[in-house]
Amino acid sequence: MPIHKEGRAIVAITVLLLVAVLALAAFLLSSWLNLLLQLLAIAILVLVLRFFRVPARRPFLEESTVCSPADGKVVVIERVENQAFMGGPCMQISIFMSIHNVHINYVPIDGKVSYLKYYPGKYLLARHPKSSELNERWSTGIETAYGRIMLTQIAGYVARRIRNYCSDKEELKQGNELGFIRFGSRVDVFLPLDAAIKVELGEKVYGGISPLARLN
Repeated sequence: MPIHKEGRAIVAITVLLLVAVLALAAFLLSSWLNLLLQLLAIAILVLVLRFFRVPARRPFLEESTVCSPADGKVVVIERVENQAFMGGPCMQISIFMSIHNVHINYVPIDGKVSYLKYYPGKYLLARHPKSSELNERWSTGIETAYGRIMLTQIAGYVARRIRNYCSDKEELKQGNELGFIRFGSRVDVFLPLDAAIKVELGEKVYGGISPLARLN
């Protein structure tokens, strides 16, 4: 499985550090301690490789379907107020990404970028109810053939680097990469009030393929 571009430098540094530590340990530690250290090094490398993996995925959803922008668990489904782009009341679906999930963010539906804003902020736990308002985040508003939706990438306590690959007025294709968040965080999706929600609280979803809602 290929490694994402955001992780190539980290993987290389991890390998170099582990090799250096194991080489030094070979001279200083007993054979059984060396074996334990080698097993630990393998486990660390596997975790890093898994985090930055790029799974092969192909969206096959209907045009009006909003797919999940991230792997994770649905932790919020509620009516909220969003004046920034949605212009008032709307539905919010939030997806929490653990450190074990793929952390690529995907375009949820075909459309055109008409709102793009970065907000500096805090690094509260991604599950914190105020993380959507107070944490560092990137918001991307998309005009679709079925109305507006907005996606917000939120940094968490561990995830302190958000990458957004969109540009203003860019035409987006469902399932393409939208961005990346390192080491666990959250993505909020804002939908029109009349959207037909297709997920439930606690449900596991997969970026680019799991349907979140259908727009009318």
